[in-house]
Amino acid sequence: MLIDLRELLSGSSQDLTKNVSLEADTFNNGLFDYPIVKKAPFDVTINKIGTNKISIKAVTDVTLSIPCDRCLTAVDTKVDLVIDEIVDFADDASEEETQIEKDYIDGYNLDADKLLFSELLVSMPGKTLCKEDCKGLCLKCGTNLNIKECGCDREVLDPRMSVFKDILNEFKEV
Repeated sequence: MLIDLRELLSGSSQDLTKNVSLEADTFNNGLFDYPIVKKAPFDVTINKIGTNKISIKAVTDVTLSIPCDRCLTAVDTKVDLVIDEIVDFADDASEEETQIEKDYIDGYNLDADKLLFSELLVSMPGKTLCKEDCKGLCLKCGTNLNIKECGCDREVLDPRMSVFKDILNEFKEV
């Protein structure tokens, strides 16, 4: 959703509050697409704080369907978002800083989806588990070990210790 900032920047208004709904159904973090399971409308408050500065504030949450890091089962994960941005439209800002800050601003329009997605990108959990004691997948056959045991030999030894294992196996044969 685009929010028109012309009234605010021209000085005819000092603050603006818009009720915004997220339009996208998936979130792409650059590697994967995550389905958005739950999204609620939220208020975006924009205040003029200087000649060329605005403050953008919003609080919301989004629920994404993220695969478990161990067993790949889809987990509905609630991500709380607190947006508190200050955008400076002054010409003396460096080009790199302007590019970073204005990613979600196109001309006199604020793209609420891009603003929310940029905050969502940094707020996503580092690790997602379906449960704390998730057993994951078998490294040999790929069976989900939370559902059933597969019977594969999953013993993983340190390769540096393989010489000692060979010596122990030699003594067993004698």
